[in-house]
Amino acid sequence: MPDDHFGERVAGKYDESLQDMFRPDVLDPTVDFLAELAGNGPALELGIGTGRVALPLVARGISVHGIDLSPAMVERLQAKPGGDAVEVTIGDFATTRVEGDFFLAYLVFNTITNLTTEDAQVECFANVAQHLEPGGRFVIENFIPALHRLQPGEEVVPIQVTPTRLDFDEYDLANQTLVSHHYRVVEGQLEVLSTPHRYVWPSELDLMARHAGMTLRERWATWTREPFTSTSPSHISVWEKTT
Repeated sequence: MPDDHFGERVAGKYDESLQDMFRPDVLDPTVDFLAELAGNGPALELGIGTGRVALPLVARGISVHGIDLSPAMVERLQAKPGGDAVEVTIGDFATTRVEGDFFLAYLVFNTITNLTTEDAQVECFANVAQHLEPGGRFVIENFIPALHRLQPGEEVVPIQVTPTRLDFDEYDLANQTLVSHHYRVVEGQLEVLSTPHRYVWPSELDLMARHAGMTLRERWATWTREPFTSTSPSHISVWEKTT
């Protein structure tokens, strides 16, 4: 079982620390995109967390089942209005099986990188394929590794630098991993969080999908379907189960 980096300390302030992700101009296009693919559902969210995306989908009448490693995050979800309508299984989403077939499975906000080995990411695609009915779709939102910002010999890419917040990624190019570091000053106290990730390229994900019997159907730069280009900082990819 992987380590749970989203325990009580992180879960208690998770939504507050990501307030911008709940803004309507950010969240609504995500929900619109997924709801269009889900149709009447049901949908499966891997790494469901506190329900930022799942609860708006449920509010639209779509049945959502979640898998998450963190009981503390799920507790926050289930305490929210509508949270009792979301069934969640605690476990590693790379291998955990739930009952039923789904027309949509999705991983948002770079969560695929929480699986810190290539084997685990490959297992995730295979696991999703077993959950999807024929023609079902798998959606991943993920960042493009910012290796172009590294000078020879450098390892660190700053993400956000303010008087009260410092976020940066520390890359290990030899092992295709990074550690995401977050320092925040809250009410005069320093809060520190560092989490490991395996960064992964779109072409790698396509190969994992192919091995799992899925084919790429769409790739966009944003949830509003802006074209994906060589300068896009992230991508929204949709694969269809074909076998």
